[in-house]
Amino acid sequence: MKLFIFNIIFISIIIPVTVFSQVSADSSSSFKVAGSCGICKQRIEKAAKINGVKKASWDVATQLLSVTYDTSTIIFKAIIDAIVNAGHDTESKKAAVNIYNQLPDCCHYRDKKDGDIDSLSDDHQVKVNSVNGIVLSEDKKGRFNPLINVSIIWLETGRGVTTDNHGSFSIPIEAGESKLVVSYTGYKPDTIKITDKNDLQIILGSNNSLSTVKVTSRNSSMYVTTTSAFRTTNISSKELLKAACCNLSESFETNPSVDVSYSDAVTGAKQIQLLGLSGNYTQLTVESLPGPRGLATPLGLNSIAGPWVESIQLSKGTGSVVNGFESIAGQINVELKKPENSEKLYANGYINSMGKTDLNLNLSQQLGKKWSTGLLLHNDFQYNKTDFNGDDFRDLPTGNLFSAINRWKYDNGSGLMGQFGVKILLDDKTGGVLDFEKKDKFSTNYYGLGINTKRIEAFAKIGFVFPKKKYQSIGLQLSAFKHNQDAYFGTTNYNANQTNFYSNLIYQSIIYSTTHKFRTGLSLSTDNYDEVYKMQDYKRKELVLGAFFEYTYTMNEKFNVVAGIRTDHNSLFGWFATPRLNVRYEPIKRTTIRLSAGRGQRTANILAENSGIMVSSRNLNIISASVGKAYGLDPEVAWNKGISVDQKFKLFKREAMFSIDFFRNDFVNQVIIDMETAGQVKIYNLQGNSYSNSLQIEMSFLPIKRFDVRLAYRFFDVRATYGGLLLRKPLTASTRAFANLSYDISSWKFDFTINLVGSKRIPSTQGNPVSFRLPESSPNYVTMNGQVSKSFGKAKLFELYVGGENLGNFFQKNVIVASSQPFSQYFDASLIWGPLAGRLIYGGFRYAVK
Repeated sequence: MKLFIFNIIFISIIIPVTVFSQVSADSSSSFKVAGSCGICKQRIEKAAKINGVKKASWDVATQLLSVTYDTSTIIFKAIIDAIVNAGHDTESKKAAVNIYNQLPDCCHYRDKKDGDIDSLSDDHQVKVNSVNGIVLSEDKKGRFNPLINVSIIWLETGRGVTTDNHGSFSIPIEAGESKLVVSYTGYKPDTIKITDKNDLQIILGSNNSLSTVKVTSRNSSMYVTTTSAFRTTNISSKELLKAACCNLSESFETNPSVDVSYSDAVTGAKQIQLLGLSGNYTQLTVESLPGPRGLATPLGLNSIAGPWVESIQLSKGTGSVVNGFESIAGQINVELKKPENSEKLYANGYINSMGKTDLNLNLSQQLGKKWSTGLLLHNDFQYNKTDFNGDDFRDLPTGNLFSAINRWKYDNGSGLMGQFGVKILLDDKTGGVLDFEKKDKFSTNYYGLGINTKRIEAFAKIGFVFPKKKYQSIGLQLSAFKHNQDAYFGTTNYNANQTNFYSNLIYQSIIYSTTHKFRTGLSLSTDNYDEVYKMQDYKRKELVLGAFFEYTYTMNEKFNVVAGIRTDHNSLFGWFATPRLNVRYEPIKRTTIRLSAGRGQRTANILAENSGIMVSSRNLNIISASVGKAYGLDPEVAWNKGISVDQKFKLFKREAMFSIDFFRNDFVNQVIIDMETAGQVKIYNLQGNSYSNSLQIEMSFLPIKRFDVRLAYRFFDVRATYGGLLLRKPLTASTRAFANLSYDISSWKFDFTINLVGSKRIPSTQGNPVSFRLPESSPNYVTMNGQVSKSFGKAKLFELYVGGENLGNFFQKNVIVASSQPFSQYFDASLIWGPLAGRLIYGGFRYAVK
């Protein structure tokens, strides 16, 4: 039934467009035309618009001319002849030498390194991370002439270039860079905000002022990459400012694809869900290095401060084999603020109605032309013992978390780049009943918990781009950490240690041309675990050595394929292979279809990843398949298949996009956390079927200027075999409706998000006494979040914000089973289906020095 609905929606999008194109007398075509600047663009488009041609648009970066013409009025060859007669080469015919020589110097594309039409296959791919354009002057007769040696500098970092003999420039862009300072002797300097990376034409007028002739795009704070075979949603720092975003777990509040909720009622640990699967199945990386994993999984999202985050890339389904084999539901990569392009000083303060306080300080400094350094500091603390629902338990544990990152970057400007740094985390939490004190540890006077975490991490990246072959590079990624955790839950102890080392060597180049690109390399990862739970010691050493190869084929702007394969040897499980395939096709302009399929594998850390085991009196029973493996269990293996359609169009005379995606995961093997019997938790490898179906429909548009609307609806069908019965995954909503409204005017910003969350199945509690039983399913409920922010000063460097979460004040009433008898066999704080507390109000400030 779900597939039938999906097909109907899919057909309703594609068929009308296809039929329309068939019955129309118009024909559309795209082909390469050689040129080099904005003047070329004007000339090419003017030449192409002969009688019968309705539209003509040429792109300087891709060299593609797109035309729409009436086949009953004109033949295609006439368009080619008109362009060639204007002095520009096409793929099928070249312009005469005498006509070409009459073009202005800036238009002499044959004289430039990549000017020949035969060499234009896909060189524009090398420039996708650059801003390209031309600087011209206008004389009294309205003629344009190129300007040489004009200074083009990034305002944020001071990196710059000058225009060449043709007035053209290409300046690399990195995260955080958005404003160009353009200056030339005899003219007034000006600053230009970049919203379109290509075809930027800057004219120095005769009145000594600068103006941009064309800046056509408006970058959304959250957008989907249109040219990659991987469907990646980019969440910018602008999007993160729509909420308080004290830490990474709160960075997805305005994203309809990711669910974030508390994993239990007492530890404060949060978990994410993607495609209806827990965050354990989503590969989390920080700047392409392993993020919080293993022992850091339950509280890892809290350790990455929101003000540190520059952007987030979210990909559903299979990702690149270069990043490893663990991705099953998707990949989330977090980019932190870089010292070379972030603010010199950024301060953030936050406090909410529960008494939680956050302080953040980011510092960066450029040290000469080659070195830069940054220091990121975060401290949050809560000492108020709040009990919103009146169950005598603290809603959140009290304590303090401090984390810091110091990083250094080197760039010699000739292709050699490197960065390294260290991270530290100190987290001390105390939770449980209101009257609990640390002196009551392990006693039955009061139920309490304590989690003390110490973590230190080092990382390094070294890369070299070959100066004469920009498409060829080699890089080495390194990281290592030591994670120590001492914890207790009531009378139960859980002490754990993990050491990890990771390395990834990557080489990338082309095969004959940029149409065929590849990445290949070797990886090594080691983990050493030592966990003690209820006096039972679980130790293991896991070493994984792997090799990978990923091939990218770009036939043209409409079709590209990424095919990857890696093979790895795990010291516990032996050899295994990970194939993955991602395909992108654009059948008609502004319609993008993607297909993906691939395999994922991971080792389950059943204790660290399931805090519900700790905060309940359930008896743990690990039904092992064999000995000598991770807890005696086999690794989890799944196959992911997906399809997505992104359709861009005009609505209210502005850009809009409609998207639909469907993903299915089939587990070949899965570690089942079976809580279907009251008082017990059974853990075993899958015996039967387990799958997840995820269908999401999303639409974004601007009904009026500066007013963004994002709507989404999602349906999950997630099932697994528990004790021989195929059941819905517990505590996972089947449906979710989402709306985010954002409006900014002058120095004010207004954001509002509403979620309608569907019913969730609750594991059976029928074995408990009647007073300690829960219903079979939760009710539907609505949550609403909002924020208002106001910036001050001409440069808007200081900002105040105030907001609220769960404005409707809906919360789960009985969050803890047998809260009055925490040492009884019925105590369970893991069955969380809704908000733990009611309405929360917060406020704060942000201050930046560029």
